[in-house]
Amino acid sequence: MPFALFLLGVAVFAQGTSEFMLSGLVPDIARDLGVSVPAAGALTSAFAVGMVIGAPLMAGLARRWSRRGALLGFLGVFLAVHVVGAVTDSFGVLVATRVVGALANAGFLAVALVAAVRMVAPEATGRATSTLLGGVTLACVVGVPAGAVLGQLWGWRAAFWAVALVSLPAVAAVAWSVPGGAADSERPALRGELRSLRSPRLRVTLLLGALVDGATFCTFTYLAPLVTQVTGLESGWVPVVLALFGAGSFVGVGVGGRFADRWPRVVLIGGGSALCLGWGALALGAATPAVALGLVFVQGALSFGVGSTLISQALHAAPDAPTLAGGFATAAFNLGAALGPWLGGTAIGAGLGYRSPLWLSAALVALSLGVAGLPGGPGGRRRRGAGRGRSREASSA
Repeated sequence: MPFALFLLGVAVFAQGTSEFMLSGLVPDIARDLGVSVPAAGALTSAFAVGMVIGAPLMAGLARRWSRRGALLGFLGVFLAVHVVGAVTDSFGVLVATRVVGALANAGFLAVALVAAVRMVAPEATGRATSTLLGGVTLACVVGVPAGAVLGQLWGWRAAFWAVALVSLPAVAAVAWSVPGGAADSERPALRGELRSLRSPRLRVTLLLGALVDGATFCTFTYLAPLVTQVTGLESGWVPVVLALFGAGSFVGVGVGGRFADRWPRVVLIGGGSALCLGWGALALGAATPAVALGLVFVQGALSFGVGSTLISQALHAAPDAPTLAGGFATAAFNLGAALGPWLGGTAIGAGLGYRSPLWLSAALVALSLGVAGLPGGPGGRRRRGAGRGRSREASSA
């Protein structure tokens, strides 16, 4: 993999830390700003909504800029809103900073995904996307637990300051690693790229991404209260549990990336089935610390292994949309990230308990398996000769 791809992962690490760190800070934010836990959990949904809106919108706007200029601009906005979030006493302002930060994050990730794919040969698309997303999983392993520790020691605002500081070397990394120059003069017309959304295969793949990511965030957002209220562990265990999930996600992205280009159907159907069963098993065994800790690691690996494979398949399904393909995938996955916490918070607010998000996660993955088996889906049968003439990876999906 090109070294510049790993440097892009530095920036993705900073942004992934911001997106996921609220899982360890929700109770503290709720207490400090005088809102309920489900309301504080909605901050994750607000970020995801910004990602959904921002991914295709920012990707379209970025077509006019050089890749380095676009990436640096998005990073600058991202850094600034975290400074505002760290000093505000208004929950409404904090929500607004999450949305604006998500818009910047969405634009960066959409451009970075396309840049990553163009750095490698077509048969290495899966590995390229998994390498870039390694920054997200590293955020889960290091950034999110570190944010939880900072929150426990100095309050949740310290975590926002930390993200702003980590973004500074990310700016330097992008400025050094990404070529400058004018915008790509050979890009296809925007109208032609938008027509790629008519592909049934792309639509099904994006729907699968939304369902799987919704299942992931439905539980991940409420891991902290699950660990303390159901598993019975002290609050000091929260960073450990978040780190276990992150370590699993790091393993899952690495393994998934190696298999995504050759056997995507095996990853999606086999991994998806195991993921569904795992959420149910965690719901049943959440009160037993050893079972809960082990399954948190496994579910992190399966969630991100299946998720990263779906991203690479979405890029394969939109070969005529090199600029917006990353935006389509980013928007779909963050639609799930917006709906998941909302569903979990609604279940908790209805008095169904902190296990209820786990059962909802299992249901969402089960639904995705049904969708995957439809004609034209990644796991379904296709008409003979369909996709012939496209890349080998797309035809093997």
